[in-house]
Parts: sequence; structure tokens; C-alpha cells
Amino acid sequence: MIEKIELLCKEIDNLKVDNNEELENLRILFLGKKGKISLLMNDFRNIEANQKPKIGKKLNLLKTKIKNKINQLKKEFEYQNFGNNLIDLTRTAYPYRVGTRHPISIVERRICKIFSKMGFSIIKGQEIEDDWHVFSALNFTSDHPARDMQDTFFINCDNSENILLRTHTSSVQIRTMEKIKPPIRIICPGRVYRNETISARTHCFFHQIEAFYVNRNISFSNLKQILTFFVKEMFSSKTIIRMRPSFFPFTEPSAEIDINCNLCKGKGCPLCKNTGWVEILGCGMIDPKVLDNCGINSRIYSGYALGIGIERIASLKYQVEDIRFFSKNDTRFLRQFEATI
Repeated sequence: MIEKIELLCKEIDNLKVDNNEELENLRILFLGKKGKISLLMNDFRNIEANQKPKIGKKLNLLKTKIKNKINQLKKEFEYQNFGNNLIDLTRTAYPYRVGTRHPISIVERRICKIFSKMGFSIIKGQEIEDDWHVFSALNFTSDHPARDMQDTFFINCDNSENILLRTHTSSVQIRTMEKIKPPIRIICPGRVYRNETISARTHCFFHQIEAFYVNRNISFSNLKQILTFFVKEMFSSKTIIRMRPSFFPFTEPSAEIDINCNLCKGKGCPLCKNTGWVEILGCGMIDPKVLDNCGINSRIYSGYALGIGIERIASLKYQVEDIRFFSKNDTRFLRQFEATI
């Protein structure tokens, strides 16, 4: 009996398989109901009582040995088939976490899509600009506060003066009008920079979309129609707009656009400062001097322009009270937008 067990142990040490079928046949040969281990167990009944403890221990070791050998051959076979990627086919499948677009990117794409429906083309410009395209061509006077170091990031370059990080995407408007003759219908999304204190409502960099249209016989009513369509598409058909007179150096007349606060439904809350209204953008008719600066005859052509802060729109749409969340890269915040297209 002991000799049979020792022979089987040597046989087990030399076992090899090439496929799943051979592995299964091997299991049946040794561990099946009529396998070699079962036959030895049947013979074990006829062993003398004083020999059973010793032989029984060897039988249990033999049975453990063949089980371990089969498991080892199974792993080697899987490794051979799948290379260095040890894939356990018996493991329960688990989902991979998918990425998502940033909320600023989601809102920017949505705004661009709305304006594209109205025939606007998309142009992106450079972030490092000169004084002419950011200020002078847009009718900013030499003593305008926006030129001060408190508001603008100026860059010191060799043999260059008045190089800066753009404070608005209106610089793309100037470059476009210098190259293209009317009619022009353009939107310009991009990042802008201002030397401001970082807080829940302001940041030193943010994202903006400039939209403008230049053609013959453009009036303020055309601008209002565009704004009404945009607001209702962006928020809801029940959204109400309010236009307030304002001042911008590059538009005349100028206005700021408010919408009824979607957080408190116009009743008053900290977001709208208890007024029931939230400002979303500035706009106006392009000043004739700006058109003339770009080589466009202001006696023939007119146009309107508007600037949209993407962080402001995203805050309203997703009810985010602190715009710093958009630049912190906190995955707990960003995962809230996994289901958003």
C-alpha cells in the first residue's frame, strides 16, 4: 500500500497539461469516483488496524498533493495563455470608473451649441495679447482703470512693451474684424485673466465667451432677440430676463442682463443678494469708433456684442455657490457631473 502511494506521488510530480480538456481528465483520473485516490481508499478498508494511522496520514497527504498540483497546473496554463496579465476568470466582474467632462467644458459646449443654431461660427484666439487688441482698439482711454496693474497681468518681454494676459475675449473680436469684412457673426470662447482677489465670487482666471454680429442695419432689438433665445435655451422656457442700462467703453448703448434667480425662484436668497435677480452677462451695440479702428465703415455697418462669464452660468445652472470648486480638481465635486453630457 505504501509503495503504491509513493509511486503515485512521483507520478504527480511529473504531471503536465496543455489544455483545459487534459486538466479535467487529470482531475477525474485521480479525484473521480473511480479515480486512483478512490481505489486506494477502498483498499484502505482492508488494512490491519495497527497500520491504518500511518497509511491514512499518507493517503491524506497524497490527496492534498494532487489537489495542489491541479491548482498549480491550472495557474500555469492560464499564465501561458494570457502572458503576464494573470487574469482570474473566476473573479466577479467590477465596473471601471469612467471619466467625465469638466462642468466648465460642459457649459461652454452648451453655449457654443446654442449660438451655432443661430448661425454663429466659433473662433478661438491667443491668451497673450498686446495693448492695442485688448484696450486701445476697444476704445479704452489711456487713463482707464483697467490698464492699472491692480486689474491686469502685464508681461515683461525683451524689446516689447504693453504685452499682457488678455482680460477679456473681446480681443478676438478686434483681430477678427481686422481680417474679415462684414457680415461677421462670431463667438469666441476662452480663458481670461485679471489681477483680482480669489474668493467665492471672483478668481484671477476664468472663462468667457464673446459673441458679436456686424452687418448692415443691426439694431438693439436684434440683440434682445438673441439674448431671449439664449436664456430660454440655456436655462428654461420660464426664465425671465431684465435689461439694465450700463457702460462699457466698446459699446454704446450698453446693458447688463439679469435673469430671475433659479435657486430661490425670484423670492430672494444669498446668491441673488435677496433681489430675486442674478446678472449673467454684459452687452451692447458696438461703438462706431471700434468699428472704425478695425477698418469697418461705421456709417454703413453696425453691430452688437455680448460677453458671457462661463463660471457664472455654470454656477447658476448647477447651483454652485463657490466658483473656486471649478478649479480645485476635487474628484468628489467633479463626479457629480458623470451623467451630464
